Amino acid sequence: MQAEKSYRSFGEQALHYFIRDHNTVPTGSVSSPADWRGADMRTRSDEWFELLTADEVAEVKAAVDALIARDVQMDDVTRENFSLPTLASRIASWRQEIETGRGFVAVRGLPVLDWGDDFSAYAYWGIGHHLGVPGAQNPQDELLGHVTNYGEEGDNAIVRRYRTSGNIDFHCDAADAVGLMCLRAAKSGGQSRIVSSVAIFNALVAEHPDLVQRLFEPFQLDRRDEERAGEAKHVDIAPCQMGLDGVLRTFYHSEYFRSAARLPDVTIDDAAMRIMDFYDEKCLSPEFHLDMWLEPGDMQFISNHTTLHSRTAYEDWPEPDRRRHLLRLWLSFDGR
Repeated sequence: MQAEKSYRSFGEQALHYFIRDHNTVPTGSVSSPADWRGADMRTRSDEWFELLTADEVAEVKAAVDALIARDVQMDDVTRENFSLPTLASRIASWRQEIETGRGFVAVRGLPVLDWGDDFSAYAYWGIGHHLGVPGAQNPQDELLGHVTNYGEEGDNAIVRRYRTSGNIDFHCDAADAVGLMCLRAAKSGGQSRIVSSVAIFNALVAEHPDLVQRLFEPFQLDRRDEERAGEAKHVDIAPCQMGLDGVLRTFYHSEYFRSAARLPDVTIDDAAMRIMDFYDEKCLSPEFHLDMWLEPGDMQFISNHTTLHSRTAYEDWPEPDRRRHLLRLWLSFDGR
């Protein structure tokens, strides 16, 4: 009998993420620990930046060494066989912060420059299993994304922006959480930029209450030619949903919402355009967003329900072995 896989396909993960219970449209601002401002968070980095201890790093290394010695391939890694007897409880606290707290955490301390890319990728994959259930990031079932400049055209309307060195607009990914681990940083630029989607929603409530209802109605999301044969080139997705638990869950993807207008059967209405203009403007405001400069060995994990993320353009090193390279994980959380 074939063992049950310890990760989700692209379709399974997306289905899990987009099942967001919806019960009501808020009539006022939403109270949430995920409602924060970048201007405030910049002075409180000791709360959200975690430092691994030497013993915890040694524990991760031992877990990788043990599985490699047994010739366990990455596809066969599980939470159970990637043993982290003491670090596991700390990772569980990160998950709680991502799910029900401010919505993000950053972690420093993995010696990736000493370990090398392959060993570091194995370590990151194992850590991911303790945080959630990893899943594929595209219909080709890529499990561990490589965020680097592939030399593809940045002005191509349907290119995946992470494959270029250009700016990436604020968005969410189709998973409960997304993680990044830095193997090598850029020569300049390329900072990770995040913002509370709860804070942006509350700003909209305060300034444009007439637009709130439209956020809970479908927008058209461009599938960027990744649909299967016979499928529609866009999907209808309501950016915001709010259930009986009182949690506001937001899926926002400005670029993919806007590029849907290229399709012959899509017209973006005035209210939707005003919302996107408002969100994009507020996200770019230093009052709201928080920049993180990820260094080699840094990990960042954020909620795709309460946090939007982007990246600034960067200049890379000319030497291929020094170029900016991050690893990306998409993770599902069960039991929400």
